[in-house]
Amino acid sequence: MKRDWGALVFFAVAGCSGAAGGVPAAPVAAAGGDINAAELRHDLYVFAADSMRGRETGTPDALNAAAFLAARVQRLGLEPAGDSLYIQRVPLQRESLSPSSRITVEEKGRTTQIRIGVDVAPLINLGTGIPPAKRTADGEIVFVGYGLVTGKPKRDDLAGLDLEGKVVVVVNGAPKGADAATIEAMEAPESISERLARILPQHPAAVVILLAGRGMSLFEEALPQIQGGMTLRSEGVEVPESDRPIPMILLGVPRAKSPLLPADWPVDDRPQVLKGRHFSAHVSQERTLLSGYNVVAVLRGSDPALSKTYVALGAHYDHLGIVPPVSGDSIANGADDDGSGSVALLAIARAMATAQARPKRSMLFVWHTGEEEGLFGSSYFVDHSTVPMDSIVAQLNADMVGRNAPPVLYTVGPLSAPNGQSKRLGAIVDSVNAASALPFVIDKSWDSPTHPEHIYERSDHFNYARKGVPIVFFTTGMHPDYHRATDEASKIEYDKLARVARLIRDVAVVVGNGGRTR
Repeated sequence: MKRDWGALVFFAVAGCSGAAGGVPAAPVAAAGGDINAAELRHDLYVFAADSMRGRETGTPDALNAAAFLAARVQRLGLEPAGDSLYIQRVPLQRESLSPSSRITVEEKGRTTQIRIGVDVAPLINLGTGIPPAKRTADGEIVFVGYGLVTGKPKRDDLAGLDLEGKVVVVVNGAPKGADAATIEAMEAPESISERLARILPQHPAAVVILLAGRGMSLFEEALPQIQGGMTLRSEGVEVPESDRPIPMILLGVPRAKSPLLPADWPVDDRPQVLKGRHFSAHVSQERTLLSGYNVVAVLRGSDPALSKTYVALGAHYDHLGIVPPVSGDSIANGADDDGSGSVALLAIARAMATAQARPKRSMLFVWHTGEEEGLFGSSYFVDHSTVPMDSIVAQLNADMVGRNAPPVLYTVGPLSAPNGQSKRLGAIVDSVNAASALPFVIDKSWDSPTHPEHIYERSDHFNYARKGVPIVFFTTGMHPDYHRATDEASKIEYDKLARVARLIRDVAVVVGNGGRTR
């Protein structure tokens, strides 16, 4: 599951600027072979091994992972459904800041250089569907403190300030003396959206967001993605600066004596114009062409007519590659994110392929690439689908499905997808789960388009949903090893992973045997 910095901007920008049929009856017992924990453990210890080096998109390591998956589905006898047997090539480009990029602050004839990648990093590519941000900025610096209405007595950090055409600096943190709950909330990455939603309507020249407290480690985590961001390759004309509607937005960390902050910060955290300080920035990018690879296979359905329709099952097989070391380990194995979903799909494919009876509809298995970089594999697949998109009746997405307390499983989509398009599929999931021998406690608290973590937008199901496909996203939730080198195969709850895989399999079989999703 990706952390989407661009989405934090998107929801701030967006803010500035029919029910499905009845609940189906409890299904009959699902057909299919068994799925067991030992099988999943064996596969995941291979798939999330150090030899895969974190499966980063665009590297030979990701290609090795794709080859592993393709070889497995070939042995199972699934039909190839890529554009080259089981592989669908995804054209990508990596955009990095060029050495000519420069950010400075001038005060009384003295110029101080702001270090890109150390003090700040510009968010140039904000993600698919988000307009590009400006690459130049000039203006007087206005420090707006913490940028929110906080505290008792009430403190409004933007009151009375003229921000138009200014370079606005805001600390994503909490004022001194705040209680633990306030600090937790005001340091969270999700509070960036709230701050931007107040600042952007005032038409600043640039916004510098300094991540305080625990956000400082998040800045270090985000740097590789920000500085070497990946996008789908585009042959279009580059958007000129005049047509870029979003001001330059930079993430950074607050440092004492920084020219971006009051002279006596953090003692002096009052909103104020930093008189005499002029900010100037110009960033440019260099592009390197590369390729990612979706792995696509079909288990053909048993009914001559219904086999031309598909239940799509998805996971992403990429992860972060090499990251800052933890106890000497720098390989982000991504055992849960999303090795767990990847091997669950293999187990489901094997169980269905060896079952006595196949579902009437065909099963479309897609292991997506580039999810961590921006949902690029799924975005490319739905725009260049190797089967007709209108023949896909549902998409079941498994991402991070191997951790946390055994009874709980999160589902996302039935309440978040627009126009109620996934409600009927959600009802099928609930019905299948309730009829199982050991049902999950299904937590729907993340299933909201306004949830502060924006979970609905953060995995591959989102791209299928934007095409009108009913979706459900299955996950067992976050944990301290998320996006760290400590996400290891030894920490997976394999019995729980097997239960999740069986539930997804059973839902797919019910839909595959004619269950209505619309």
